[in-house]
Amino acid sequence: MWFESLVSSARTGKLSNARRLSLNDCLFRARALWPQSCQLCGAECRGSALCAPCTAELPWLPRQRCAVCAVPLTSGRVCGACLESPPRYDGVEAALAYRFPVDALIQAYKYGGRLALASPLGEILAQAVTRDVDVIVPTPLAPGRLAQRGFNQALELARAVAARTGMPLLRNACRKVTDTPPQAALPWKARARNVRRAFVCDADVRGKRVAVVDDVLTTSATLNELARVLRRAGAVEVVGWVVARALPR
Repeated sequence: MWFESLVSSARTGKLSNARRLSLNDCLFRARALWPQSCQLCGAECRGSALCAPCTAELPWLPRQRCAVCAVPLTSGRVCGACLESPPRYDGVEAALAYRFPVDALIQAYKYGGRLALASPLGEILAQAVTRDVDVIVPTPLAPGRLAQRGFNQALELARAVAARTGMPLLRNACRKVTDTPPQAALPWKARARNVRRAFVCDADVRGKRVAVVDDVLTTSATLNELARVLRRAGAVEVVGWVVARALPR
């Protein structure tokens, strides 16, 4: 059908970022009207990129997990790492474990330009959070990375979550002022140093409870640094809302 040609065009990489975003938006609207194939099993589904059976079989995080960083636990409320070195943020709410097929979905969305996946991933996150915050803030991208990718994956997820929860979205609350190497390309121990002083907060969040939205939480270095600048800007509570939690090795 006509919207499948948009997929092909958007994947060629020959379009400008603005044009690619426009085509992705057209594709999203078209898929809401016509049947489409589930991104995992290929079964026909309508209005979503994932069918209900595949959504149900995703690697959902167990209820028993750290109240601070969301790592799965066998006992207790807070993991040893968070007890030994408490982070600057107050807690993390996550829906899924970052393993197959969630890792493949997020990589297709983030690096493959599959913007239509923002809606189902955002819906999954929205269903997993408590909504006990005042505002939502997306994790920012550096200008160079944003220009290269064409969209901020955290912002698109935050749009979907805000639409579902009714929470106000401060899309430009924080900026990344240093174009650092991608966190995923660095050893875990180097990630905190990589994002140190990389963000600023331009919004008035005095007295606010803030939820920072992102796609994946691994070492929590990015969230920890954002919590630092948000608290300096007056936030009284900072929590992370992430689609997937990478499990410790």
